[in-house]
Amino acid sequence: MTAPLLQIEGLAVRYGVIRAVEDVSLSVPAGGIVSLIGSNGAGKTSTLRAVSGLEPAASGRIRLRGEDLARIAADRRVSMGLALVPEGRRVFPRMTVMENLLLGAYLRPRDPEVAADIAAVIDLLPILGTRRNQMAGTLSGGEQQMLAIGRALMSRPSMLLMDEPTMGLAPQMVETVLEKILAINQLGTTVLLVEQNAVDAIRLSGMVYVLRRGCVVHAGPGAEISDEMLRTLYLGHDL
Repeated sequence: MTAPLLQIEGLAVRYGVIRAVEDVSLSVPAGGIVSLIGSNGAGKTSTLRAVSGLEPAASGRIRLRGEDLARIAADRRVSMGLALVPEGRRVFPRMTVMENLLLGAYLRPRDPEVAADIAAVIDLLPILGTRRNQMAGTLSGGEQQMLAIGRALMSRPSMLLMDEPTMGLAPQMVETVLEKILAINQLGTTVLLVEQNAVDAIRLSGMVYVLRRGCVVHAGPGAEISDEMLRTLYLGHDL
């Protein structure tokens, strides 16, 4: 059996006395899309922040290609192939689209292929080319989400960590963002997706983990999770 690209075992994340994540174990195969779903406060974002290195793990292990990430800083994790598309997009509003994209390649200051990568990102996300000289803060919510995704892709990640990429978007833009996630995956990038819209997440994912109160309460292929099962899990009944 092929080893997973990302392996999490018994992860706990705490903010003082608050236990945001209590016991999360999951694996993400190379080339796959895996989703974390659950209600607000279930620990989804905290799990992604721990994987990316933005929050320390109180206990447990996170391994990328078998390497323990415990002592590896967030910027080093980016160079190892992890890139986070954060909740709320968090683009740099007083910088242009192009400047935001270049910041995504900040660990590659002398790489001659950066220009080619910008062209590839614009080919995938054409609106960024149209808006290349526009201040990021003046973009629509959907355009800012495309920029956040493009910025993350500029680090050449092997895995994208995506936190609520469709939050606050109009239905038509939600579908566009989901199509782009699928296209990115089909180009070879592994995706670990946190998404409040559970139905859409399940539709995209080969494997789904359901979190409740910081723990995994169900894990299984997305195709096997019915609407009734989803309601049961969200209402607090384990299967």
